[in-house]
Amino acid sequence: MLQLDRAALRRALPWDDLVAALDAMFREGCEAPLRHRHAMPGAEGTETTLLLMPAWRAGSHTGVKIVHVAPGNAARGEPAVHAAYLLSDALTGAPLALLDGGELTDRRTAAASLLAARHLARPDSARLLLLGSGKVARALAEGYAARFPITDIAIWSPTAANAARLAQTLAAEGLPARAVDSPEPAGADIISAATLSTVPLIRGEDLRPGTHVDLVGAYRRDMREADAAVLARATLVVDTRAGALAEAGDIVQAIAEGALTESAIVADLSDLCRGMHPGRRSAAEITAFKSVGWAGEDLAAAVLAYRWAVGEGLRPSPSLSPPKAEGPLET
Repeated sequence: MLQLDRAALRRALPWDDLVAALDAMFREGCEAPLRHRHAMPGAEGTETTLLLMPAWRAGSHTGVKIVHVAPGNAARGEPAVHAAYLLSDALTGAPLALLDGGELTDRRTAAASLLAARHLARPDSARLLLLGSGKVARALAEGYAARFPITDIAIWSPTAANAARLAQTLAAEGLPARAVDSPEPAGADIISAATLSTVPLIRGEDLRPGTHVDLVGAYRRDMREADAAVLARATLVVDTRAGALAEAGDIVQAIAEGALTESAIVADLSDLCRGMHPGRRSAAEITAFKSVGWAGEDLAAAVLAYRWAVGEGLRPSPSLSPPKAEGPLET
């Protein structure tokens, strides 16, 4: 069985190829039940969440991602998310590859936002406001800079030092990144939020015409990055309706408040990719994309990475190779 670490996945999943793979998956579809969620006690009184995300295409591949989300890790200077992904052959069940689930998640999450932005953001969008400073935020910055004519990346984080650190890292890569003191959206063409916030950071009254809002965090019902006015003003698209209505805190809370109804969601990514919704219709339109993550995205990314590895001639790790077939048990 192949092992693909973080560095290998960065080579295996370039943005253009990954966005194309996700586009194909949203057009063609796969079996992907809503993710299993289990709450567990975390460190120092925090809550750790265990997520299990399976997906499969009959006769092709199956995959499952195991994710631990531990917000308490931030206090120890450790990543809040740890994950692993197992890709298998759908016909035989034989394991094919074990992939770094963190890098896989970061890149496919950013790629889903890029896929949505291709339909919803103005093509000339040049100023990105990034809320968050973790690994997903970094992937979003890199992805947007690769797909749009970005000339300014303003980064805000609840922890100013983390925003400064990410800005420094991105600047060292040649990106126009800088840390800012507040999440005010003045001047931003695209606002991308990837935080664990439970209170709105983006207010609808502050948005100017033509803005695209990309809501990546708030993957639980009790989390929120945008107030109801953001969603009410925007043409609202989600990654999947089932996932958004079950888990997207921004949306379910706005509905509970009576500010929105389910009909406010005009499309999901499948609708955009299949041409069933036109996406942005004018330069002044405010658009919003809300994602909570879909297991089909992971499967598409994992298959793309596995095929890259095979094409590169990478060899399975002997310690993780499938066991040889044995004869009948003797008594």
